[in-house]
Amino acid sequence: MDTELYLDYNTVIHRLDPRTKLILFAYAFIGLVLYEHPLWMVPIALLILLQTALARAWINLWRLRYLLFLLTVWGIVLWNLFASGDDPIFWFVSEQSLLFSIARTILVLMMIVSGVNLISTTRNEELVLGLIKLGLPYRVGFALSTSLRLVPTTAASLQTIAQAQRSRGLDLEGGNILERLRKWLPLLIPVFISTIRSTNIFGMALESKGFGARPDRTFYLQTEMHRLDWILLIVGGVITVVAVYLNLLGYGDIPGLQRF
Repeated sequence: MDTELYLDYNTVIHRLDPRTKLILFAYAFIGLVLYEHPLWMVPIALLILLQTALARAWINLWRLRYLLFLLTVWGIVLWNLFASGDDPIFWFVSEQSLLFSIARTILVLMMIVSGVNLISTTRNEELVLGLIKLGLPYRVGFALSTSLRLVPTTAASLQTIAQAQRSRGLDLEGGNILERLRKWLPLLIPVFISTIRSTNIFGMALESKGFGARPDRTFYLQTEMHRLDWILLIVGGVITVVAVYLNLLGYGDIPGLQRF
């Protein structure tokens, strides 16, 4: 199983500057959190899905299909517990709380989709370089890059250990979900030990190479803003400003909604 989410395609989204993709991700977040009513979130959601289609990132969403399904079901059910309204439907569900739960579920799902779009079209080096060019300190960016690299490494170590235990006769798929969870928990111990050991060796390697000895940094990877980047940033900024203005006028609210 491939633990990397980056897709090596030559799409229009891949060719964007990483700063553009990061700012568009921020635009999407702002546009989604403004409104309570799900219908007002549909335009932003459609733009995010359009980005997914252009980036050909459906394969990564398919890999997360079970997580997305669970988040959809539990989000629609549980968010009704944190809101109420004047028009009851049944039990603790009202028309207002149902609309609110759908909106919050869309928010969670679309932020995951937007994040998948970002990771699917941007290498770790490009992502960190984009953050640094946006003002993030280099040390913080380097720590972020290292943590991003550890995720697939840790996942690969867990798979290797699981395969080794299967070869010794351990049935990791048998039983109910609690029994399977109990079987997987002991496998995390060698994974954590291996990660800590690797991190210690990595830290010693950085010290031996004089990491942080000079305040100025040069980068082998170079990125440049093009005309399409500026067009998307301007269009996205205008859409975000309009969305904020409409929210300030009271549009997108659910009349009669009571949030706890």
